Amino acid sequence: MAKSLKQNTTRKPPEPSSSHAEIEDWMRRVMPDLQPIVEHLDGLIRKTVPGLQYAIKWKKAYYGLPELGWIIEVVPYDVSVNVVFFGGAKFDPPPPHGEGSRYVKVKTLDEARAPEIREWIRQAGRSSGWK
Repeated sequence: MAKSLKQNTTRKPPEPSSSHAEIEDWMRRVMPDLQPIVEHLDGLIRKTVPGLQYAIKWKKAYYGLPELGWIIEVVPYDVSVNVVFFGGAKFDPPPPHGEGSRYVKVKTLDEARAPEIREWIRQAGRSSGWK
């Protein structure tokens, strides 16, 4: 049986905005080696899921839909970018890491262009996220 998403009462979801400007500013401050990956992922998410809301909190980018909550979180680290799918445990197939929320580590632009990334983003646009 799949685990349900646990609500962490100490973490409050970010405030949504319809403006992409905060995400653009955040992308400019990402490590230069990871900027092409983050920019590609951002464009892919925006192209694949219409009607998004955006936020930056805890140095992470959030993408969400009013009716579903936050569906994707993008987190740059030193050598990779984690793409977290809050409803990812229900995906077919699910991303490789995590339990309730599932994620994938993206280390190269080629990995960011992989068809499964696009498919997981598409599935995220139809799955409940973090509210």
